[in-house]
Amino acid sequence: MKTYMAKPEEMERKWFVIDASNLPLGRLSTAVADLLSGKNKVIYTPHVDCGDFVVVINSDKMVLTGNKLTDKKYYWHTGYPGGIKSVDYKTLMLTDSPKALNLSVKGMLPKNTLGRKAITRLFAYKDENHNQQAQKPQPITVKGARE
Repeated sequence: MKTYMAKPEEMERKWFVIDASNLPLGRLSTAVADLLSGKNKVIYTPHVDCGDFVVVINSDKMVLTGNKLTDKKYYWHTGYPGGIKSVDYKTLMLTDSPKALNLSVKGMLPKNTLGRKAITRLFAYKDENHNQQAQKPQPITVKGARE
C-alpha cells in the first residue's frame, strides 16, 4: 500500500467562522493554525498547502489568562539604531485585538512560503460583522471557553 500524497490542484478549501468570545488567545490560535495549515484533514501533506479559510469574529472578547495582560509584551524593531519598540498586550488588545490574534497565529505557522501563504487566509474582526457572508462559512466551536 502506497502513502497518499495530496496535490495542490486537488485541494478543496472550505470556509469556517469561529466566535472568539470568552476564548483564551492561545487555545484559539492553535485551533486557527491547525485549520489554516490543513492539519484537521485526513489528506494532510506537509509540503502541500491544504489549509482552509478562517474568519474569526468578536476578537475584542478574547481573554488572556494569568498575568499575561500586563506582563506579556510584543516587541518589534524599526530597523534604525536603537529602534526597538514594545507594547503590552493590555494596550494591544484594547486598540487592535485582531492584530494580537494574527501575531499569535503567525508564530504557530511554519516559517516558510507555506506559512506566509496560510496567514493570508485568516480574517479577524473585532465584532460579529464580517465581509465573508457570501462564502457561507460553517461555524466551528473551540473548546476551552472561560465563563
